[in-house]
Amino acid sequence: MLRLSKKADYALMAMKHLAIKTESAAASRPSTSAREIAEQYDIPIELMAKVLQRLARSGLLTSHQGTRGGYTLSKPTAAISVGDIIQANDGPLTVTACSTEDEQCEQFTKCNVRDPLWRIKDRILVALSTCSLAEITTEAPYEAPAAIPVSLTRSSR
Repeated sequence: MLRLSKKADYALMAMKHLAIKTESAAASRPSTSAREIAEQYDIPIELMAKVLQRLARSGLLTSHQGTRGGYTLSKPTAAISVGDIIQANDGPLTVTACSTEDEQCEQFTKCNVRDPLWRIKDRILVALSTCSLAEITTEAPYEAPAAIPVSLTRSSR
């Protein structure tokens, strides 16, 4: 099944932490250290530092040096998508071994599900890119979507 990596989870947690801290700090926008975030969520400091460095390299965070250094968001929360955060740490989303067009798969030219799966991947990317950091920062309770009725019929073959 599709599943986010731990690094993507940690990146989302860190970005939400920074977003909430930015909102509560008003105009001062103080930096937050990797250590502070790691300790808050019981994440190894080295791993959190790597996650934050990747987010900074991708332009989602700004790194500040010095004794009061740390990280701040480099854009408003509404301008940062969940897809941006995930791809900053995990790279491009792939759902199949042939998710890129490099034709490394033996079945690439004959595969009958490659193109439909690529379309599904594109839908997932659209969903992730339309959900902003601002949206996941709000504490609205989760509401499950309405169940979609599914009917299965047996083929007479």
